[in-house]
Amino acid sequence: MASALTNGELVPDTGDKSVVDGGGVEDVYGEDSATEDQLVTPWTVSVASGYTLLRDPRHNKGLAFTGKERDAHYLRGLLPPAISNQELQEKKLMHNLRQYEVPLQRYIALMDLQERNERLFYKLLIDNVEELLPVVYTPTVGEACQKYGSIFRRPQGLFISLKEKGKILEVLKNWPEKSIQVIVVTDGERILGLGDLGCQGMGIPVGKLSLYTALGGVRPSACLPITIDVGTNNEKLLNDEFYIGLKQKRATGQEYAELLHEFMCAVKQNYGEKILIQFEDFANHNAFELLAKYRTTHLVFNDDIQGTASVVLSGLIAALRLVGGTLADHTFLFLGAGEAGTGIAELIALEISKKTNDPLEKTRKKIWLVDSKGLLVSSRKESLQHFKKPWAHEHDPVKELLGAVKAIKPTVLIGTSGVGKTFTKEVIEAMASFNEKPLILALSNPTSQSECTAEEAYKWSEGRAIFASGSPFDTVEYDGKVFVPGQANNAYIFPGFGLGLIMSGTIRVHDDMLLAASEALAAQVSEENYEKGLIYPPFSNIRKISAHIAAKVAAKSYELGLASRLPRPKDLVKFAESCMYSPVYRNYL
Repeated sequence: MASALTNGELVPDTGDKSVVDGGGVEDVYGEDSATEDQLVTPWTVSVASGYTLLRDPRHNKGLAFTGKERDAHYLRGLLPPAISNQELQEKKLMHNLRQYEVPLQRYIALMDLQERNERLFYKLLIDNVEELLPVVYTPTVGEACQKYGSIFRRPQGLFISLKEKGKILEVLKNWPEKSIQVIVVTDGERILGLGDLGCQGMGIPVGKLSLYTALGGVRPSACLPITIDVGTNNEKLLNDEFYIGLKQKRATGQEYAELLHEFMCAVKQNYGEKILIQFEDFANHNAFELLAKYRTTHLVFNDDIQGTASVVLSGLIAALRLVGGTLADHTFLFLGAGEAGTGIAELIALEISKKTNDPLEKTRKKIWLVDSKGLLVSSRKESLQHFKKPWAHEHDPVKELLGAVKAIKPTVLIGTSGVGKTFTKEVIEAMASFNEKPLILALSNPTSQSECTAEEAYKWSEGRAIFASGSPFDTVEYDGKVFVPGQANNAYIFPGFGLGLIMSGTIRVHDDMLLAASEALAAQVSEENYEKGLIYPPFSNIRKISAHIAAKVAAKSYELGLASRLPRPKDLVKFAESCMYSPVYRNYL
């Protein structure tokens, strides 16, 4: 079998020319397989040159075009005489971004950059990930979605509405890129903790896919954001003259199911068996149903259910180093019994079951959930939604969280309610009264919906809490000690997870792959991180972390016989790194 040199690594030529080795997109013109100092040709439909080249975000370099490139591509006079390099452009842009006091202005500036200079956008994001992640993702992306109709400039993905019923395959063919590997899709019904934002939920798939590229190294041309518009029940949007979606109440039942089924079939028909479809911010009832319905026929992943579960489980595994014992020794109490809460609970129960060989029915008994009506108990079973029933255990009814904390005496308190300020002083103090180091995870997004702040958790527990949140919080000083709050951010998991599926040619997602991703992330937490009370590694190393997660996920896929990319590479970490997109400028012929 022949071998090809990819980023300095010999990779076997599988003979599949629809993708480059490692699951990248077909590289007809050799741009991605070229080394960074090789000359490449900036093709669009023809060779891009002159004004067209400056308007093509994939090839535009702005002032970084050299004198020879300006002569060769008819750029003389179209640019000022100064020649810059990518590092100087990056320095200038970061300086400009820091001048904005309003985060939404930074978001708009970054989206503008993405639309005019793709490589510089991703270089900026990779090199300044800790500073810019809260801008392109939670919490700022939430505000961007709320105001998406007002800040909408040009399409960044596909909008599929009820008007396209019967024509979805045609709509998919309208997207200019043909070799798509990852789709992130939402119907906008439950955007973060902000509720139904309808068509304006597009900001979420766009933001998630920019992280697939920046953090996981999946090529931008392989990513497709999609919003399915079935209407909205948000009266404010329905009465907003600037609303960009269908002005009608949400379709439900058969009409909704038929549109989604046509979409799923069209995606598979157009892009093949190995296209990864990530469901994002669907309402609880639809999220569980869609995942259950399509997980056996498509490569599907729900980040709210599975991604959140994986990243939280990783934090819990890492936290064992600080609190002691095994997962089976701990008792877990959740506030919130929706997608995230039940998804995390199920993965914890699965991990304990794997480690102890106890049946799931037994390991679930260590986990308790509180919803809007109180503790899930067996006397409520008949009235509960199907996904809550496994968590209704034998216990007297308890109406509110504080009562549940005092009755259950959990060692771990996890908030997935989407309701802010619910971990009150009394709740945290109760947790601290029977735990030396209470583990408190306030996971709801954005920051305004967080169950408590980092400062509240540390202050009310007298500095003893181990704390992590869904959205970022600044460091806290309490009693002369500096605490660094961890962030249980899905961005740790889904980019590397997706890369692992793509590079191995995986055809179905299995729960064991989520466990593998959790363990891989937990293994990246260093002693230095533990000393600061952190249960997650810093985002500054995210590409290295993603490569390790991708390798573990791919290894599990090969082990389960679900990987189609053969032969299996010997070193999966190096293979993952070799597959990653590099945003460094190329020299044009």
